[in-house]
Amino acid sequence: MSSETWDRETMDDQSGRTVVVTGANSGIGFEVAKAFAERGAHVVMACRSLDRANAARKEIRADVDDAALSVEELDLADVDSVRSFAETFRTEYSDLHVLCNNAGVMAIPRSETADGFETQFGVNHLGHFALTGLLLDRLRETAGETRVVTQSSGLHERGEIDFADLHGERSYDRFAAYAQSKLANVLFAYELDRRLQAAEENVISVACHPGFAATNLQRRGPEKSGSRLRLWMMKVANAVFAQSAATGALPMLMAGTDSDVDGGEYVGPGGLLNMRGAPEKQRSSDRSSDEGLARELWEVSVDLTGVSYDLPDLRSTAGRSPAAEK
Repeated sequence: MSSETWDRETMDDQSGRTVVVTGANSGIGFEVAKAFAERGAHVVMACRSLDRANAARKEIRADVDDAALSVEELDLADVDSVRSFAETFRTEYSDLHVLCNNAGVMAIPRSETADGFETQFGVNHLGHFALTGLLLDRLRETAGETRVVTQSSGLHERGEIDFADLHGERSYDRFAAYAQSKLANVLFAYELDRRLQAAEENVISVACHPGFAATNLQRRGPEKSGSRLRLWMMKVANAVFAQSAATGALPMLMAGTDSDVDGGEYVGPGGLLNMRGAPEKQRSSDRSSDEGLARELWEVSVDLTGVSYDLPDLRSTAGRSPAAEK
């Protein structure tokens, strides 16, 4: 499908499909949930705050007749909460067609999750790593091709994985920590797809990024640090430069539904500096395609979360992800 024409109206009918969207109560997650509901999917809104999630569900239902929406509690900053959500999902839902790993935090002052992880790395990467592993069997058991879509950022290109100080205990820069977590998202998406391909599963894994979209994500860092100047600058940037959250949701929607998108690919806006515009398949950074780095991150993630995957342990130390060749 040509990226020049891809928009919400391009989405195929999603009736009979079940979709999980993390962080579905606001911003891009809200728009992704709404778009899937418009196309007939049963959307599970996986959110930390049940009050905000229920308010968002009510808002979507006001615009979408007969929207099939469920709300479930999920705190990605707590592995026990991730396990509880996965257990509830496996008990109450028979299928999972698309898992949208969307929720995230950006450029916040250093803090730690319930498990002692640096919050940006813990929420953006480790929480979703654990969630995907715990829902993998449901994805496998669902008939037809199923997908895991992991939200990254163009800032992944600046990211480095600092295994010697993964949680920023010795030195912490909020934007470097964010970039590290977003690089981890792409590394994970590609490594997951390689392992799924090796196991000949019906599941594919895709990475995406929203470009520069006006959401609450940019506001939380300045708010938490008490910086009025940074908060004002973020508001101005959102007003002047950013595209809407609805447009920012398009890469995740394309990655989750378009038949021309294959596993191991990377989808983002095709306009100015890849920050806005219609979605297209793109090339991510060279570092994101380092299979040795991805495997090391995978092993560390298993150790930290206690969540392992019943997939082949790939031992190639060189090569590129499928997306890097496209």
